Amino acid sequence: MRYSRITLHGRPVWAEVADGLVHVLDGDPITGKPRRTAERVPLNGVDLLPPVIPPVFYAVGFNYRSHLEHFGKQAPERPEIGYRANNALTGHGSPIVRPAGVEGRFEAEGEVVAVIGRTVKKATRQEAQESVFGWTIGNDVSAREWQHADRTFWRSKNSDTFKPMGPWIETDVDPLAQTTTVRIDGDVKAKFATGDMIFDPFDYIVEVTKYITLHPGDVLWMGADSTVQLEPGNTVDIEISGIGALSNPVLEEQ
Repeated sequence: MRYSRITLHGRPVWAEVADGLVHVLDGDPITGKPRRTAERVPLNGVDLLPPVIPPVFYAVGFNYRSHLEHFGKQAPERPEIGYRANNALTGHGSPIVRPAGVEGRFEAEGEVVAVIGRTVKKATRQEAQESVFGWTIGNDVSAREWQHADRTFWRSKNSDTFKPMGPWIETDVDPLAQTTTVRIDGDVKAKFATGDMIFDPFDYIVEVTKYITLHPGDVLWMGADSTVQLEPGNTVDIEISGIGALSNPVLEEQ
């Protein structure tokens, strides 16, 4: 099943995506069992929002060996998690806006995203697997000069529009068996096995829930194999086979 959030009649609603149509639902599929309403609209042209606004936005860093080598980092000995800000979220088709003060490397990273579907604490690996509602796609946009200049990632990774997510949540896919492809203006700039991680999503859920309770709607962005340079005027597409493609134009702040 594919679930999305869309803008309809000026408000956000949940919907099921099937056969080129968006079927409006009467509730939240993560926390309930909503049914289709009689309302449906064509998928083409619909305003797709981030498929979930997470209670907590978790992010994994340096989870692929080639990414570690690129930055000259050592491989982590255990799963460790970080955080991002909801204000940075934007949906499929919405612009990534490069702030006027950004100089140097402005980069995209294509990531698979786990969406938590139940409350879980001190999870076994099986419970971790069962806790995932579905999977979506994230584009981890970073302003590298700010990342090196600031004490934290507060603006380098959390500025408005820096975290596109979508286009929907796919519940019937094995993300570890897929391929991630990053394209700029249609040209392939990066391609890697999505599951070629140092620690997989379930390793992280087991480790995180030793200390922190995960709740329905929480998301874990699982890191990237490589980075891709962005420039205003580009369109960046993050495709993960079995899930879909997240596409966003890049604009300069006016």
